[in-house]
Amino acid sequence: MQQLSTMDAMFAYTETSKSPMHIGQLLIYHPSTAPGGKVGFKDILRYIESRLDGARIFRQKLVRVPLDLDHPYWVEDDDFDLEYHVRHIALPHPGDWRQLCIQAARIYSRPLDMDRPLWEITVIEGLDNVEGCEKGSFAMLHKLHHAAIDGKSGLEFSLALHDTDPDMKPRKFDMNWAPEPDPNALDLLLRAQINNVINPIRGVQTLGKLLPVPRRLLDFQRNFKKLEDHSEGCPKTRFNKRVGPHRVLDACTFSLADIKTIRTVFPGTTVNDVALAIIGGSMRYYLEDKNELPDISLKVGAPVSVRTEEEKHSAGNQVSMMTVGIGSHIADAGERLTYVSEETDRSKAMTEAIGARTLVDLSKAMPAGLTAAGAKVAMRLGLSETFNPQINTIVTNVPGPQVQMYFAGARLDLTYGTGLVMDGIGLFHAITSYNGDMIVTFLADRDMMPDPAFYAGNISQSFNDLLDVAKRRNRKSRAKGKSVRAKR
Repeated sequence: MQQLSTMDAMFAYTETSKSPMHIGQLLIYHPSTAPGGKVGFKDILRYIESRLDGARIFRQKLVRVPLDLDHPYWVEDDDFDLEYHVRHIALPHPGDWRQLCIQAARIYSRPLDMDRPLWEITVIEGLDNVEGCEKGSFAMLHKLHHAAIDGKSGLEFSLALHDTDPDMKPRKFDMNWAPEPDPNALDLLLRAQINNVINPIRGVQTLGKLLPVPRRLLDFQRNFKKLEDHSEGCPKTRFNKRVGPHRVLDACTFSLADIKTIRTVFPGTTVNDVALAIIGGSMRYYLEDKNELPDISLKVGAPVSVRTEEEKHSAGNQVSMMTVGIGSHIADAGERLTYVSEETDRSKAMTEAIGARTLVDLSKAMPAGLTAAGAKVAMRLGLSETFNPQINTIVTNVPGPQVQMYFAGARLDLTYGTGLVMDGIGLFHAITSYNGDMIVTFLADRDMMPDPAFYAGNISQSFNDLLDVAKRRNRKSRAKGKSVRAKR
């Protein structure tokens, strides 16, 4: 039995029917590399069963403390049913990409059962006309509750199910699993009394780590005065309102070689900078089309892992959040990328000045009952008409494996990350990479974005703008080099 941290517990407290708190992946496979060239549903069940020891989330369920006087606990489920968690459907004819996105978004919008281990996998067949997929391909949609997992530990969940070898050699996992009975309610209440005394003491100790912060913040402000736009605040858009229960999903795939071409022309930029600049351009195109483009830069929340080496195999959330301007007010794609690079430098400096890990530790010291009550009240009240957002969207970047992966012998061809939307943040972007590609997937409230295919086109256009700038600068650089050599 293991207790949730404050951050993990918040995702359980804020779960609602309109805003389920799970993340996941949409993965597409081709069975040609599997034994006999086929993978049946029973094969998938047997394969997953053989991998259950690879991640704790598989067989752990959530047990709430009475009245939420303390944070919940993870307990090894003594009534685990694999076939409840792994489902099987098929797309109707013609089985194209649009149908797959609609079906995935529909499944994804449904909350998980909070009384069972917090994950589901839906196997989707009938992908006969999905562009870029061979006939006979199948998809799997993962849903994993954010209380149990963050982006980095979610990747470990995925890796537990995959091999670099289609022959699927047996794997050994270090975890020893044993079912546990549900804890006694009186025992949980006694633990709650003890924790609600100890945690504030820990908070005082953690506050000592924050004493140097004001001085570091003053140094930070002196070094980054030139970035005046940051002081203008965050504009409000159509995505910063209350969300409904329905979702849309779509994605674009780009070559990492093209991303490298862009980075080469803009020294000092990172893959993450390029991804954020693409999002800045795509949101600019979309809001401009709606006559809703703000005059100042949109801002994104970018989760940053603070997971230590000792915590690398632990589940749960070990993240802080950077706030970054994405240059949506800048028409030129190259200037936008330069702006984003400066913004990420500023945000990293701010995070270092405050101490991201210290803030995560400080959250653990909050009285659990007060945290739960505050979260519930906030969810009931919802957003006021005067709500001012701090960010316009979330962009998470989780690098994936750059080698071919296999599931039950089937070749993994495409992978798309999925996130969560909630009141005030109705658009989520997941940046993932796999086997030479960078994939931008977005999830949005359906009423806020009724035209997801149009927005996917905006993402592609924004990427092409950046690539065109990079190619033009490369040509000018080569021509200048030839001219210099000719003069010599």
